[in-house]
Amino acid sequence: MAKYKRILLKISGEALSDGQLNICGTSCMNVANQIRQIAATGVQLGVVVGGGNIWRGRTIDAMDRATADYIGMLATVMNGLALGEALSSVGVANRVVSSFAIDKVTETYFLPNVNQYLEEGKVVIFVGGTGSPYFSTDSAASLRACEIHADALVCLKAVDGLYDSDPKVNPNAKKYDEISYDKVIADNLKALDLTAIAMCREFGMRIVVLGKDEPNGVVRALQGERLGTIVK
Repeated sequence: MAKYKRILLKISGEALSDGQLNICGTSCMNVANQIRQIAATGVQLGVVVGGGNIWRGRTIDAMDRATADYIGMLATVMNGLALGEALSSVGVANRVVSSFAIDKVTETYFLPNVNQYLEEGKVVIFVGGTGSPYFSTDSAASLRACEIHADALVCLKAVDGLYDSDPKVNPNAKKYDEISYDKVIADNLKALDLTAIAMCREFGMRIVVLGKDEPNGVVRALQGERLGTIVK
């Protein structure tokens, strides 16, 4: 039996690419199959996907930040549609919902509908970030996790948890099994942006940080195995 009844899964846009600035069909299918295994445990699942495989506006200094962020929001819509189609192809019922109106492409986010879809066992893919500039998709993930009253926000990262320093640079970096929100903020650990951490702290939203390459990592964590780092 899964440890959690409802979770919000945050995945990077890069997980849907082949390492280039694109959407890769094979990568989308790999992610879809992982989500299928998670959904098969009976957990109710929301997904927030990033857009970094298509657009990283913060690297363009000459562009207004708000404009760059809106382009990034549109990138997450494209990723969400691709992931939704991949999920449908492996038999996983899903709905793509956008934080802003884009009627001919997705339905607009409306919490009662989202809760109904989750109760019906459909995977809900949240796109468009928060709908406002100056917020990352990490912030969108924490916001949606709180709104749907998830039991945990599960973040898949390049490393297998939180460390006191960059393990790619420092071979003696210490990994945390558990850590408080306050320490993550005080030590400026780069797990999620500070806005996301502060929101999770305010609403007591548990964060589980896992390595994206951990075999069946999310399923194992949902079943109670100690993996990655828990922030609480």
